[in-house]
Amino acid sequence: MGIANSVLQAVRTEMGLHPGTYPCKVGVRIGEMSAIDQDALRFCFEAMVHETDLESLELGIEVCPRRHRCQACAREFVVRNYDSRCPQCASLETTCISGDELELAYLEVEEYGTSTAGAKSTQ
Repeated sequence: MGIANSVLQAVRTEMGLHPGTYPCKVGVRIGEMSAIDQDALRFCFEAMVHETDLESLELGIEVCPRRHRCQACAREFVVRNYDSRCPQCASLETTCISGDELELAYLEVEEYGTSTAGAKSTQ
């Protein structure tokens, strides 16, 4: 609930900077090691926007894989099956560079009155 609430607070803050617009979709980037359950986040988000002015706001979730960088050869690679050995030189001297993210990735907005969906043609 806390993460969903923080996302919604960030949306409201950003919308305050852009009068005349409304939010359509907010995207979050979550690392696979961040211990955040996507389904639980989506459920909490939907519960918090239900019957509010943000009810039509859509949540997009991008999962980032665990990535390491080899200290020996500098190759970056995705860790699979918990094997953090470098696929290029087989070194075990690797450092985690991503996979624990939790960040607001984007916010899609539209201006009020600009939608043409359902508009009748005058021709």
